[in-house]
Amino acid sequence: MSTCAWNPAQLLPWWAELRIDVQLPPWSVESDLRRLQQRMQRPGDALGQLAAIELPVPGFAFRHRQADGEHYVYVEDLACGRLAGYTVFNRLVELSRRADPHLRSPHSRYGHDYQRRGLASAVYRWALQRGMCLITGRRQSRAAHALWTSLSRQHELGYVLLEAKRLRWLGHRVDPDLLGAFHTRMVLLGEGWSCGHFCEATGADRAALAQHVGESG
Repeated sequence: MSTCAWNPAQLLPWWAELRIDVQLPPWSVESDLRRLQQRMQRPGDALGQLAAIELPVPGFAFRHRQADGEHYVYVEDLACGRLAGYTVFNRLVELSRRADPHLRSPHSRYGHDYQRRGLASAVYRWALQRGMCLITGRRQSRAAHALWTSLSRQHELGYVLLEAKRLRWLGHRVDPDLLGAFHTRMVLLGEGWSCGHFCEATGADRAALAQHVGESG
């Protein structure tokens, strides 16, 4: 059996024990969005002239900028001229120089009225479809956790150990004790990537592959 056989249905029972972050209070998110919207309307501000990207979500405009290797996507409600939220694809200082070009850690903030409307999902899919591989941070909000669950149905998901700037590929399923470890992260592979290609490009230790026959490679 191939060591790259991927079965998304095997993933879900293990996810409930991942580390869940504290939910940000709504007032904090709304305050952040108002500040950003003011910048976007300010003449000469870097946020005032952003490139538009086409995503299949009617009624919303998606604007993208890239700075220092990080990607920012801002989502505007066209009907009321309001910033609905944004997603940033961060670099991680924990990654090695070899892995850094290939992995970004997404974080999203959307206003209360715009949550559960598929906006963050559309942005994540845009990143994955353009070949970006995603890695979780140390913790996730419950909403982000649910989003990764959904995305794993179309994009390959695996687990890695990230410690001392070294990646170790753990496969598509891990022991519950290892799943709860502080250095265990989830990875979603972007369009055109395979698990073997990912390990080769990022320098991830592939020693674990032989222990996960029928899973990842």
